[in-house]
Amino acid sequence: MTIPIAWRPDDATVKNARLTAFLAQCGVADFATLYQKSIDDVEWYTRELLRFLDVQCDPPYTQLLDTSDGIEWCRWLVGGGLNISEVCLRGKDAKQPAVSWEGEEGSTRSWSYKALRVAVLNCAGGLRAIGIGKGDRVGVHLPMMPETAALLMALARIGAVAVPLFTGYGPGAIEERMRDVGAVAIVTANAFPRRGKTLPSKTVVDAAAERLPDLRHIIVVERLAEAVVPMQPGRDIRWADLCEMPGDSSLCPTLAEDPLLIIYSSGTTGKPKGIVHSHSSFPIKGASDMAFGFDVRERTRIAWITDIGWMMGPWLVYGTLLLGGTITILEGAPDYPHPARLWAFASRHAVEVLGVSPTLIRALQPHGTELVRRYDLSALRCFGSTGEPWNAEPWNWLFDAAGDRRRPIMNYSGGTEVAGGILLSNPLLPNKPCGFSAPCLGIAADVVDEHGIPVRGGVGELVIRKPWLGMARGFHNDSGRYLETYWSMFPGLWRHGDFAEIDGDGHWFVHGRSDDTLKIAGKRIGPAEIESILVAHPNVVEAAVIGVPDERTGNAIAAFVVRNGAVNEAELKDAVAAELGKPLRPAELHFVSSVPKTRNGKIMRRMVRAAWLGLPEGDRTAIENPSSVDEIRDIRRILNIILPN
Repeated sequence: MTIPIAWRPDDATVKNARLTAFLAQCGVADFATLYQKSIDDVEWYTRELLRFLDVQCDPPYTQLLDTSDGIEWCRWLVGGGLNISEVCLRGKDAKQPAVSWEGEEGSTRSWSYKALRVAVLNCAGGLRAIGIGKGDRVGVHLPMMPETAALLMALARIGAVAVPLFTGYGPGAIEERMRDVGAVAIVTANAFPRRGKTLPSKTVVDAAAERLPDLRHIIVVERLAEAVVPMQPGRDIRWADLCEMPGDSSLCPTLAEDPLLIIYSSGTTGKPKGIVHSHSSFPIKGASDMAFGFDVRERTRIAWITDIGWMMGPWLVYGTLLLGGTITILEGAPDYPHPARLWAFASRHAVEVLGVSPTLIRALQPHGTELVRRYDLSALRCFGSTGEPWNAEPWNWLFDAAGDRRRPIMNYSGGTEVAGGILLSNPLLPNKPCGFSAPCLGIAADVVDEHGIPVRGGVGELVIRKPWLGMARGFHNDSGRYLETYWSMFPGLWRHGDFAEIDGDGHWFVHGRSDDTLKIAGKRIGPAEIESILVAHPNVVEAAVIGVPDERTGNAIAAFVVRNGAVNEAELKDAVAAELGKPLRPAELHFVSSVPKTRNGKIMRRMVRAAWLGLPEGDRTAIENPSSVDEIRDIRRILNIILPN
């Protein structure tokens, strides 16, 4: 059945969109023509993009794209001088807010572009004064706050490499990543609030530092005045003291391909992968997606519920500042201290673009529509969504309750390795529930079967056929794993690891990770399709589905369900069978209090699988609720006692 259109842009939206201005610059009449030209000639598109964003190299690049080492190892803007911090801060309205922040306890701060630039220069001078310079790796272990943006800009300014760290990491995870990159310093907070508790971030970093003899400095931002932390003389420095140190704050002459970021993504084999990005990759790709998908421009107030350790944290900082917008930050949990906090925040700060995840909306939906409509959301133009596939009920609830069926949900899917999106809805095209109206400009996306043959009207692997500016510059110290992960299945094609399909109207849908794929009696299905049926029940909050070995079918379906009311196992199994057929009826269904998730809402099915099947867990540090893994292991252990093999 064809899914109907839910939203269409009106004439004013189309006329005023930045994407329309880009069409005019390129001399192209419509999006379809522009998209085709952007993938037929990626160098032409990249030149036009740089011109549109006013990104200039000094000295100029000598070659836009060099593929002499293979498509896997492209080099962009070869020989061009580019320091992204200067692009992000030059030419902006000094009085305009650059960062607007609201703390969990309700306190607020706002930094103008002038104030941000002063903070960046002071921080850059202080970093140089303590011996940090070009090429040095520095851990960024901060909650989302104004100092976080200043630090990213200051590190770029002096040519150092930022290594963002999830604020929920324990000492072992921090140690592993900092040791891998040879970090010389970590910047952390003394402590910060989360759901009414004080999280002792400096204490956690101290424990990691005990096993990092080469770590020279820990820089401490005072987030909570009442949190007194030990300071080791000669190693630990307060942020305020650092920013008062006399030092050289001049701009480091970096090249476009010099490293800017190493962002770690959780691995399935126990070793996290450090994804390398340059001054020309991550920020420019992020800014282009912001401009063309979410219509961000000067003075746009954009918020995203995220953490600096996830891709969307740095994406929010670099992209917003490059475009001259206002980074609008909600610290802490969006439903604490009350379930309407997200909507109250959006109202108070006149948020125009609000980034959420499907998991967050599923958590807010039970509190009802009236709770949303108490708040003035008149400034809100659209939602952004990323992190996982939608199911129809929460998508439609958000579109109705907070969107008044006129604010589009700009679905966005890609990843850290892509520096943004592969697929992204945009303000020129109609929008279907849970779907994407098109690929991103310059991304030659396709859906193929296991032999690399294009698939239409069915589910296949999401791939990219051409290089793009934002592609990862490999994994830190692990080129073989980078090639194995993305380039080995289809030589010459980037295999992203998602299942996707293109419907008869040209709209795209993502069905979850292909490495989570279930193959039941010869039928391939993504777990998200089954999870969507389970969470459609009014008394089911969340569900995680995995494949388990089965002697008869090869694999069987096991489901783990969080409920908030009366519902039984057979009822849910029958609902899946009714929708997908009896062969896809779950063989097992277990009720749990929560399923393993990252802080930005992604369900970690590999952790569910590891816990249930007794497999190695791999990297556990990204889980916000590790007790959920223990609960699944306990259920399995009890069943093994009651029903021994």
